[in-house]
Parts: sequence; C-alpha cells; structure tokens
Amino acid sequence: MEQPGHTGHRERQPGRTDHRERPAHTPLLGTGIGWRPEIADGIARLPGIDWVEVVAENICPGHLPPALEALRARGTTVVPHGVSLGLGGAERPDAGRLAALAERAEALAAPLVTEHIAFVRAGGALTGGPRMEAGHLLPVPRTYDALDVLCENVRIAQDALPVPLALENIAALVNWPGEELTEGQFLAELVERTGVRLLIDVANLHTNRVNRGEDPAAALAALPVEAISYVHVAGGFERDGVWHDSHAHPVTQPVLEVLAELCARVGPPGVLLERDENFPATEELAAELDAIRTVVETTALRPGLGSGARPVPRPDDRSINLGNAPDDTAAKETEAARPRLAAAQEELLAALVAGEPDPAGFDGERLAVQRRALAGKRADVIASVAPELPGILGADYRSAFLDYAQHRPMRGGYRRDALDFAGHLLALGLPAHPAARRELTQWWRERSGPTPPSAGAAARLARLARTVTGRLLPRTGHTADGSPDRPRGGGPAPDGTADGRSAPPSVPAGASRVEYVDRPRSGR
Repeated sequence: MEQPGHTGHRERQPGRTDHRERPAHTPLLGTGIGWRPEIADGIARLPGIDWVEVVAENICPGHLPPALEALRARGTTVVPHGVSLGLGGAERPDAGRLAALAERAEALAAPLVTEHIAFVRAGGALTGGPRMEAGHLLPVPRTYDALDVLCENVRIAQDALPVPLALENIAALVNWPGEELTEGQFLAELVERTGVRLLIDVANLHTNRVNRGEDPAAALAALPVEAISYVHVAGGFERDGVWHDSHAHPVTQPVLEVLAELCARVGPPGVLLERDENFPATEELAAELDAIRTVVETTALRPGLGSGARPVPRPDDRSINLGNAPDDTAAKETEAARPRLAAAQEELLAALVAGEPDPAGFDGERLAVQRRALAGKRADVIASVAPELPGILGADYRSAFLDYAQHRPMRGGYRRDALDFAGHLLALGLPAHPAARRELTQWWRERSGPTPPSAGAAARLARLARTVTGRLLPRTGHTADGSPDRPRGGGPAPDGTADGRSAPPSVPAGASRVEYVDRPRSGR
C-alpha cells in the first residue's frame, strides 16, 4: 500500500492564514462535565458546574431535554461536541452534517463547537468501493497528504459554522507506518494553517503514551497552547499493556499528571470531565471534579497566558505562509492527495471491520486488538439502541452479532446496522426456535421501511439477502448510494451459512417492546 504523503520527499505545503476573524478572546468556560441523560439529575445538583458539553448528534433543536433546558435557564453554558463529521477523512465534510451542527450551535447559543481529528468512514466515490462506517474515531496518518486534506476540510467547516470550531486530539491503538510528523507538530501545523482552536484531551495524550510510546510533554511543548479552548479529562484502564480510554472508569493519577503538565504551560479556559458509561454516584463525580479543580488551581497559569509557547497567528499575520506556491497550486495538490488518503483509509478500515487482510506496515497484534474493540463496541451499541434483539436472542446475542460483524461492515448508522443484523439471521433461517424467529421477523418488518416486504416466503428471503449483502440494486451492479456493488464479504453462501461459518445455536423467544431509536454514541 502506498502510504498517504509518501510520493517521494517534498517540502511542506504552503499554509494559508485563517480568512475569518476570530473573537478577540477565547471564552472562559470554567469547570464542566459531559451532560448525559443518565446523570442529568445528578449534574443539576453538582456544585460549581459552570458549563456542560453535549454530544451534538444526540440532541434535537427545538426538542431539548427538559433537564438540559433547566441548566440553560440557570445560565449554564452548553457546548455541542460532534462525533460524526470525520474531518480527517479523505472526502469533503458532508454539507448536511455541517448544517446540523450549525443548527445545534445556534439553538444552544453556544460560544463554540467542537469535533475530532479523526476519520470515521471510508470507501465511496473516491475509491469506487462500498462505503463503510467505523462506528468509532480512527486516527489520521500524520503525513503532509493527510494534513493538506484535513486543513481544507477544516476551512470548509469553518465557513459553514456560525461560531468558532475547536478540534480534539484522539486516542489510538495503532500507529500508521511512515508518519512524517509528531502529534505536536501535526496539531501546530493545523493551527497555523487554519486558525482553528484546539480541544486537548489529556486522557488521550496518556493513552497514546501507553499505546504508541508518545511523550505527552513533548506533544504539549510543540503546541501553540494559547489555541486551546478547553481540556477533556476522562478515565480508563490498562490491560495487557494496552490502555483503554473507556470513559467508564475513574480518572487516574497519570491522567491528572498530564493535566498538571498542560496547566504549567497555559491556564486552560475550560476543563471538562467526561463520563459515558458505568455512571457512578453523584458524590463520586463531585470528588473527581474536585480533584481536577485542585490540579488546575495549584498549577495553572492565568487563563490565556502561556509559558514559552508560540502565539496563535492572527488572521493578518502573513508570516505563516510556508513557501511561495500560489493557492491554486496548493489546492491542486490537496485534490491529488484525497484519493491517495482515501485508498489508505479504506484499506485500514476494511481490515478492521470487513475481514480484509492487514495493510502492510501495521502492527498485526494491535490491529487485532482494535478489531475486537470495534466489534465489541458495535455489539454493545446495538444492544443499547435495539434492546429487543438481545431480548429475542438471549445469551446467544453477542456471539451471533460478533460472528455477523466479522465480515459485514456498518454501511449506515446503528439503526441500519441493527436491521441488517436481523435480516442476516432471518435469511439464514435463524433463530432456530420458531417462536423466536417469528418475533424477530415481526421486529424487522416493523422497522424495515415504509412498505413491508412481500408476504411470499421466497420474495421475503430474497429481499432480506439483498439487504444483508448491500445489493439493493442488483441488476445495475450498484448499491443504493450509487457506488459500485463490490461488497467485502457478507451474504449467505450457497450452502445457506454465512460465508461457510457455523450458524449460532437456537435461542428461546421473549423480548419486551420498547421504543427503538438510532442514537449516535459519544466520541472518545
């Protein structure tokens, strides 16, 4: 595989200054917590909460949860945090997703919006392959190709958003081969070229120290720390030499030490505690917030002042123009980089979620860890947003889903994935227990679209099989989104099993009916 950015040695691409005026100062946010419905009542009682962050895709403007509205009425700032733009992907950001994020920023009267430096999908028009969704934030290669594309995507997003944008560094399990920049250099270049703000996750810096051998202090030393809008702090755990950024465990001392390292360099305008699962008692959250406040109060410089860091370039500072090539040349090189980056990201994602071979140069053991983590997360999310499925399948739900997920990447959101999983089982004549199969059939029919499938058994199974394999338009050779029909695995084999693998055992019936929603999950 030709690595993105490896077309032979080349000089750094010309930077372009931010063409949009930024506010005279970064908003001072204070101490906050990630707002989740499961802990909404506790957050309302927590002392000293200045602001909250909400997952942008989980709220609907005009229909905000009453508990969130109550916080806003009290004067609590709310910042939307997006997880689905995929600004680090090879394609331009989707206009619909950008419009939705802008709408949420305006509905919340937010001082800024945030997203991630990550890619979340691959395939499609740039590669000619079927689109695949990762269901997770995956790392961008730190190459000049990837940087050129990211910077252009950021500019597109900045033009579409009504408030400033800040981007978060992510945690990663794997290293891209042949990287050309360190994390600190990559982020500094991004800020210089676009004027974008930064959301620094100190837990992710610690994660990358354990998993990738990267020094958090070195990353912070390379950053223009005055570009930081706020900081994330979260918990995790280590197992078999791998740090899992779970957001479901208490904040550890090493993460607080990275926070102290950051605060010794700059007073962050805001610090936020993230917790997404396994929610503790409100008193435990209060104790974690107190520990975070103690670190900030005892080590931080005055907000907005840095120690030995480069200033963030102003829009009229032309000194950041790295070279003399005209903008149209830089734009052409960025467009040439997109298909190279697309091919590399598609190859990696196909290995992680579609059963394809590992790309050359990657650590196979780490890819295996990432592959298991993605499949496990996917099974957990489907069980959360479609709880009827584990109810119908019983104890065999997880093994059946993991078997399904080995060679069948997610093509859309979790709602579509749940339907595809159910269709896959039904096309194989599963579950074996007749009552369970009837219940699963009814569940699928109620949610599969505006018109149910034909009542004829043969037509129904054919429709299910096409849904499972993605061949929604089999006679044209294209999938529903217009891309060539080139699925990576999937679909029943001639013998009726899924690619020849053994079918899951029979399961008992029984499931309670609850509202089915497609709820994007928060990022890391």
